[in-house]
Amino acid sequence: MGEYYSDDKPLLSTDDLSHKSENNKTHFIKSTAKWGLKLLMWVVFVAWLALMFFYPSDLVNHSVNRWIRASEGTVFGIAGSLFTVFTGPVIILAFLAVVYLIIAGEDEIQEKKTSKQPSFRLWTFPVLVDGPFGVVTAAEFIGILLLAVFIFWACAKYAVSDWDLISNLELPSFRKSCFMLELAGLRLGLIGLFCFALLFLPIARGSILLRLINIPFEHATRYHVWLGHLTMLMFTLHGLFFVIPWALEGRLVKELLEWKDIGVANLAGVISLVAGLLMWVTSLPGVRTWSFELFFYTHQLYIVFVVFLALHVGDFIFNMAAGGVFLFILDRFLRFIQSRKTVDIISATSLPCGTLELVLSKPASLKYNALSFIFLQIRELSWLQWHPFSVSSSPLDGKHHMSVLVKVLGKWTDKLKGKISNNRDEEPQELQQSQLQSLITASVEGPYGHESPYHLTYKHLVFVAGGIGISPFLAVLSDIMHRLKEGKPCISRNILIVWAIKKSDELPLLSMINAKSIDPILSDCLNLDIQIYVTRESEPKLEEGKTFGTMNSCNYPISKRSDISVLVGTGDTIWAGIYILVSTLGFMLLQALLDAYYINPNGIKTWWYKGLLLVVCMVAGVVVFGGLTVGLWHLWERKVTALQPENHACETKTTNTALHDVAVEHKNLSDEFIVNASTIRYGCRPDFKETFEMISERWGAVDVGVLVCGPCALQSSVAREIRSRSLSRKHNHPVFHFNSHSFDL
Repeated sequence: MGEYYSDDKPLLSTDDLSHKSENNKTHFIKSTAKWGLKLLMWVVFVAWLALMFFYPSDLVNHSVNRWIRASEGTVFGIAGSLFTVFTGPVIILAFLAVVYLIIAGEDEIQEKKTSKQPSFRLWTFPVLVDGPFGVVTAAEFIGILLLAVFIFWACAKYAVSDWDLISNLELPSFRKSCFMLELAGLRLGLIGLFCFALLFLPIARGSILLRLINIPFEHATRYHVWLGHLTMLMFTLHGLFFVIPWALEGRLVKELLEWKDIGVANLAGVISLVAGLLMWVTSLPGVRTWSFELFFYTHQLYIVFVVFLALHVGDFIFNMAAGGVFLFILDRFLRFIQSRKTVDIISATSLPCGTLELVLSKPASLKYNALSFIFLQIRELSWLQWHPFSVSSSPLDGKHHMSVLVKVLGKWTDKLKGKISNNRDEEPQELQQSQLQSLITASVEGPYGHESPYHLTYKHLVFVAGGIGISPFLAVLSDIMHRLKEGKPCISRNILIVWAIKKSDELPLLSMINAKSIDPILSDCLNLDIQIYVTRESEPKLEEGKTFGTMNSCNYPISKRSDISVLVGTGDTIWAGIYILVSTLGFMLLQALLDAYYINPNGIKTWWYKGLLLVVCMVAGVVVFGGLTVGLWHLWERKVTALQPENHACETKTTNTALHDVAVEHKNLSDEFIVNASTIRYGCRPDFKETFEMISERWGAVDVGVLVCGPCALQSSVAREIRSRSLSRKHNHPVFHFNSHSFDL
């Protein structure tokens, strides 16, 4: 076998060179395919946005009308023409996103090849830090600005054209004024419809589009809130600009109750608008704070809002905004199927600070990362309430379990704490493990979160947490330690954690880091600094020592395994892609059969009825065809699970010991590592100016990832300091990249 030498030292054999060449070829093909898909998706996305943005212009409006007239005689008619132009791009983007994620696979995390100097990024540079929008990055600000420009430009364009039209009509001035208001209402309704086209895209929790751009659902929710306010403002003005002239002309009641067969159905629009207004009012910050349950239950009126909107405008107009609704239906049905299964809570730990840790059983094939979160419903407490919780364990902590931290703050969490306490008191100690059953079960949606681990893309990290906001960072820290210990890809080397808590009884949360991931050698390759600020205590309690506290556990050995369902949009990309493809084809097939064998032969022209049939086809396509795919997905997963070795019971026992009983040999090691890395200050709050100045001098000109999890005031304080330092940055100082992690859903 030939070998290549340099300075009499063997470098690579011919087999190694051949293997390396093959890998380079594969990597080149893969990179080219990903680049081509990215370019194609950008073209489709920009063209779709441009179509809506410039639709008020004469050129685009006339082009769309010509397209409608050219395809009017097809099976789908006008509705099919508008579906192709306005909804088709969204579906195409979803298909391309699936292909892209499948090709990308689980690429190894590698340090990005960048210039020696750090660089600013639009999506991590905070521009606005105070005000109604919260912390807004440069990329988000550009989006808000473009949307504002579209609203003002469209309103101005329509106002000028409508004034020219009305001024040429020979009508009394009073009638002209009323007609002008009605035309303005019509234009505002169209603008609101374009906002509605975007409204449901950010709220689909397992959305393939959110996975594509690596924006977690909890962050994208703010876009849904912004679009919701704008959409309802447009629709409300749309209704008022019709109601006012009707009232002035004495035909208000007649018009409001009118349900036309040809044309818009006014009563359906009134019902849709009332449902939307109820959702809008109860979603305002003051109402949500006063009663979250009122907001949550009222928001289920979105079904009435969407269905009666389709009845109001008919099928062809609704097709101008149906893409986001269809993707949301896809996600909602999958969430419904996943949440039907109950999951065992195999252990519950109570901390002195009023925080609970729940450990849930999961299959090894369920993938997530350290910044994921799940929604929990415990039917023994409530059949309707779902609550989001951050995952506090690393995916490397164990294949068959996942843990979350629950802060006892409201009625639901207080009931949960009481349930766990009662179970601990009543548990018969004399029973054997095989005889005990899980006393608490939960329904689970998720996990959701970043598509790729955020913390593995930066060598230097700053985590800022307030109270229970430390939860996701415990998972991140445990994940990094596991990776360093096991030799997995991990570029993180410098980590600063700034944690603000009210009282020192919250300190035991740090003990939740899996002790098995702690190794003394980690101190040589990981520079960890934990700065803790106890804001409402001026000095440490007398009983405090080097340890961070004790925990009381309630373990539930299980005789029958019940895991979290893998039927989640953020799970298996191939099956999720098949689900989207089959559901879409099913929807289109049902619509084609309906048009060919029912609507066209019977000459059905009724707008509201055809709008209802469109919604029925969308739901039926997902439930029937998508449901069949989900059934096959479930069978495939059961087959894969059956082939895996049964080591779940052994791991559960290990979990109960290592994570919750905290065996002495592990606990001492964990506490020693964490305590040595920690500095506790009493009676003060974090001084972020001082903190970031220290980082700038210590780390130099590097990219620093900053992740904040805590109250809005904490996020604003950090963002304000990052913005200030970015604007006055010295060449030898870092570039700080702001990101937030919150659950204001």
